[in-house]
Amino acid sequence: QLAKDLLHPSPEEEKRKHKKKRLVQSPNSYFMDVKCPGCYKITTVFSHAQTVVLCVGCSTVLCQPTGGKARLTEGGCGISGAPP
Repeated sequence: QLAKDLLHPSPEEEKRKHKKKRLVQSPNSYFMDVKCPGCYKITTVFSHAQTVVLCVGCSTVLCQPTGGKARLTEGGCGISGAPP
């Protein structure tokens, strides 16, 4: 494919690019609502959280930090707020 349309890239291609090199700059991070498996309270968590996030009601660990995105613990279900 020699002729590449630079003005109309495919959405998959744009997603793979660095956040600053996209046609329209957009962040990789997002906020998500996580429902606690124990008490069913909803807590808003940042996708790239750098600290352990605990439930407000029962102090259950909701997500663990990794090098990049935070890992949701087993049973914790992320609802709404996922990246578009």
